[in-house]
Amino acid sequence: MIKLKNRIKRLYMTMGIFSLLMFHQSISANTNLVFHDVASTVMMNSLQTQPEKSFLRRMYTQLFFVPVWMRESKPSAAASALFAHIKNDDTLNKHGRLYQDTLRLEGKVEDVYAYHGKLVEKVDLEFKISQLYKAYTDYAYLGSINWGAFQARISNLIVNGVSTEWILHRPKVDAIAMAENAALGGNLAKALEDATPTKYHYRELQKKVAEYREIKENGGWGRVILNKTLKPGNGEEGVRSLRERLSVTRDYISCSESNEDLVYDKCLEDAVKHFQIRNGLSDDGEVGPVTLSVLNKTVDERLETMLLNLDRIKWLNDPKSKRHVIINIPDFMLYFEEDGELRQTIRTIVGTPKNPTPIFSNIVRTIVLNPQWNIPKSIIQNEMIPKLLRNSNAMAKQRIEIFDGWGKDAALVNPASVNWNKYRHSKHVPFRFAQTAGTHNALGKVKFLFPNKFSVYMHDTPTKHLFNKDKRAFSHGCIRLQKPRELLETFSTFNDNVDFEKSQNILKGRKKAYLALKNRVPVDVIYLTSWVNYEGKLQFRNDIYHYDEMQLKSFRKW
Repeated sequence: MIKLKNRIKRLYMTMGIFSLLMFHQSISANTNLVFHDVASTVMMNSLQTQPEKSFLRRMYTQLFFVPVWMRESKPSAAASALFAHIKNDDTLNKHGRLYQDTLRLEGKVEDVYAYHGKLVEKVDLEFKISQLYKAYTDYAYLGSINWGAFQARISNLIVNGVSTEWILHRPKVDAIAMAENAALGGNLAKALEDATPTKYHYRELQKKVAEYREIKENGGWGRVILNKTLKPGNGEEGVRSLRERLSVTRDYISCSESNEDLVYDKCLEDAVKHFQIRNGLSDDGEVGPVTLSVLNKTVDERLETMLLNLDRIKWLNDPKSKRHVIINIPDFMLYFEEDGELRQTIRTIVGTPKNPTPIFSNIVRTIVLNPQWNIPKSIIQNEMIPKLLRNSNAMAKQRIEIFDGWGKDAALVNPASVNWNKYRHSKHVPFRFAQTAGTHNALGKVKFLFPNKFSVYMHDTPTKHLFNKDKRAFSHGCIRLQKPRELLETFSTFNDNVDFEKSQNILKGRKKAYLALKNRVPVDVIYLTSWVNYEGKLQFRNDIYHYDEMQLKSFRKW
């Protein structure tokens, strides 16, 4: 019954297509109907040999074999819109196959109408334009990352003891539905534009790609060659190449304090610091081996990284909420957005390359004050039991208590009474290891819960000194916060059941307290090594988990 209703719906849609085509075309109604009737028959017969799941067969079956791009006397408005949109896409490599195929196909369409080509030629071009449309929508909305190959590489890491995962959110773009709307007279140009992501400053990064493509066309930038670490006030021949390099990417802007000779002056120092900040480096103004290495990355390398991250953004969660917590792993930062504007930033510590923080999305539901740390089985087996085998009092030094189960009535266990060798590699560890609440606790004094299968959350930490480092991959996978109390205060401003002053008093003691949030906030843990920040500045970061490297191994070239 449902199938019958769908067939009737499609029949009405087809009738609507013919009606609109007749209304909008200047040719006679009879000629128009004859062309589309014959074209549809030819198309239907031609596609019978195509696999049922092929794009062409699925698309034209859904459209009842009505042509989208070709008309009797000229191409449709949709065809013109498609060609124009592809040619205006500044992220595309103008020397690449997709762009060049567009130019060639557009030329063939012009030719077939110029010499009044046969219907079979127009049908052939109809199919070729649809294949071009499929290729472009794949490029623009799904991207070039081979996610299957990447997930296989992730699986290999897991086999080798590295526990991680990257949760994907497939883009909600339906290319066939857009083509169907275009066949009904819809504005394809607007549909293509509207389908372009806006999350995570995607369109701003697109513009930066266009700028870097222009830089490439103009010759890119030369290498900076220095004989030693360059410090403010020093002078050497390499200063000239440094100034030229930073001028290309607009980090350096001439100022009144500069005489632009071979001396590393204040104006150039400011440019170096600006570059270092954009690249996640220590902004000491000195050009040592690390800064020099980043300066000498080529424009092609930078474009490759930017395009890779554009494609990552396409597959990230888009919560479309008033408030949003974003944790970017390579940036070691938390960003709290409200109404799309940046409200708060907090330094973070993330997982080591051997214990990487997973990429996933969830919702902050609860804040815990004075939390205990229930230690995961993996840490118990890999770290705690080896310590106990050497010293049965090892846990006492860390104020970790051991219980004979997870129930409320579980009894304390004397670690000296247990044969820990028995559980070193066991699938089941019947004991609960819990670190008591307090400033010594690995979770610190505040924990933010967003339930997930990874047992990952945001929390305070007693190791505050680590936040002074530029690279902060030190945890077992959880996200440590430099200023958890400040984030608690932020949550209190839109949750009237969270009293910040009362919470401060609770934190002076050790009694655990749970604060259930009335207004919950989506949290997205992401992995971007290039993006545009809230000030409109292009950023690059180090590929700490080697995900860039993995994904580029099977990155599709267009």
